[in-house]
Parts: sequence; C-alpha cells; structure tokens
Amino acid sequence: MDYREVAAPPEIAHLASCAWTLDVGDEPGGWATHVATPDGCVEIIRRVSGRSIWGSEQPKSFVAGLITRPAQLRLSAGSRFIGLRIRPWTWNALSGTASRHLIDSWRDLDTLAPALALPEDPLSLISAGLLDPAKHALGKAIVASSSVADLVQRSGRSPRWLQRWFEREIGVPPSTYLRLVRFNETFAELGQISGTLADHAAAHGFADQAHMAREFREMSGTSAAKAKSRALGPFL
Repeated sequence: MDYREVAAPPEIAHLASCAWTLDVGDEPGGWATHVATPDGCVEIIRRVSGRSIWGSEQPKSFVAGLITRPAQLRLSAGSRFIGLRIRPWTWNALSGTASRHLIDSWRDLDTLAPALALPEDPLSLISAGLLDPAKHALGKAIVASSSVADLVQRSGRSPRWLQRWFEREIGVPPSTYLRLVRFNETFAELGQISGTLADHAAAHGFADQAHMAREFREMSGTSAAKAKSRALGPFL
C-alpha cells in the first residue's frame, strides 16, 4: 500500500490538515483490510479505481465524518483514492451541512454536497477567506490548544459557550474533540520518536505510558508498540 500526504500550508492549517493519495496495489485474495484511526477531521474522498467498503459499499465520491473509534475498511486490490482532510468547521462552511450528522459514518458526496467534487489538487478547494474572522480565530485556537482550559484562555470564550458551539458545530464535547486531536498527533509522530514510548507519552500530555496505552487500545484497537511498526499515515 502506497500512502502519501501533502500538508496544508501554514496559512490554512486551521482549516485543513492535508491532501492525500492512497494506492492499494496488489493484494492476496483481491482485498486488503485496514483500520483508519481517529484524527479529528472530516475527509472528502474520491475513489479513482477499485472498490471500498466501510460497513457497506461506498460510491465513487463520499465524505467520511469525524470518527471517535477505529474504523475497519476493506479496499480492493488496485484501488486508488484521492482525499482531502479538513477540520469539521471547514466542512460546515464548504457544504452548508453540520458535521455532527456524520459522526462515525460516511455519506454519498454527490447527494450531500455535489459541488465539492475533488480536483487533482484537493487543497485548492480551501482558501483563507472561507470563514469569517471570528471562526478563523476560534479554529486557530482549537488546533493550538492542548486542553479545554487552554482553549478557554486562547479563544476568550467561556466553557459553556464552547460546549454549546461544539455540540452545534462538531457533534462532540470540546474535551472529546481535543482528545481525538491529541491521539492523532501522538499516532502520527510514532515513527519519528527517538526516545522511549514513556517519553513520547509525556511529550504529548499523557499522565504516563499506561494512560497512552489505554488511549491506543481504544482509538486504534492495538498497542502503541504495534502501531509504531505498522502505521502508514492514519492507517493500520
């Protein structure tokens, strides 16, 4: 499996994470099974060839919502994909629909938001002028925050205001969303660590290695050590 990412430029990093491509290649038996892990984003995906199944057969173009648990995917040999990984509030602005309706599920993009067909350069869909200034400021505060208390301070909003906004716009509480983001950052950097897993846990705000181990079991279905040897982008 060949997975590649192009990171969003810094000026739109609060709107999008990256564009990506996936080429499954040859697989014994004609199918590959992979697990997608939570990353705090919504994915707009176009399948160039082959077939894909997440619960049920997926169409050529679909949107995958924020996931709060590992999602098992079946991908046919030779299947290829182009994807755009965006923040939930960006999806809301692009599509006019609330990402809370997509939690742990996918929808046919041509039905839900037909104007969002992915171009060859998926990041070209995103512009710095996509959101109003207040939402830009909040998005930047969210991606920079490590805890709800940190978000309260950075955003200048009350805990109650943030709770209501996340419920309306995202579909999960702010603490849950920040937990998903922390896991994704921890997961993404596993292959780059030079120290111990305990050091990695401490660097990402976990109480200890056991705390990180519990998160990995819940969010990826496997241990951090196994994930380190098998991770390919957000996939296992």
